[in-house]
Amino acid sequence: MPALMRTLLFVGFLAATGCGKEIGDSCIISSDCDPNGTRYCDISSKEGYCTIQGCDYNTCPDSSACIRFFTGNFENLECTSQDQCSLDELCSLRGHCVPRSSEVRYCMATCGDNGDCRDGYECRTLELQIEHGGEPVLAPGVAIDSKSPKFCAPAAN
Repeated sequence: MPALMRTLLFVGFLAATGCGKEIGDSCIISSDCDPNGTRYCDISSKEGYCTIQGCDYNTCPDSSACIRFFTGNFENLECTSQDQCSLDELCSLRGHCVPRSSEVRYCMATCGDNGDCRDGYECRTLELQIEHGGEPVLAPGVAIDSKSPKFCAPAAN
């Protein structure tokens, strides 16, 4: 095979594999998700989960949404709206004021139903978000409801 053809094949291979994976794809290390370092591999999720950490309501790529989780288990003051919590707290979907400092955000693959998620993952509806955690980060003033983005997350056992 001529050297020019080998070079073109190699460049084509790099172009095809160098783009990284989509949000929600499996991974082992962060470079599996993006060789440029903008995405990272969450290895705490089953078979890894390509994501972007520290997102906001309008910063995730297409086919993904910014989802927040709260670290820890909080049984603080019960709430039904943000005005029932202090300035350094948020009212979670589970109905408790939680410290803002416990919040972590990830871009996660959006879905319509479980068939849109890979094996071992579930499409988190509003009901599953309340039960198992995670809630979409929406624009200021927009309330979370059944029309809010659903996302692929490890299936709860």
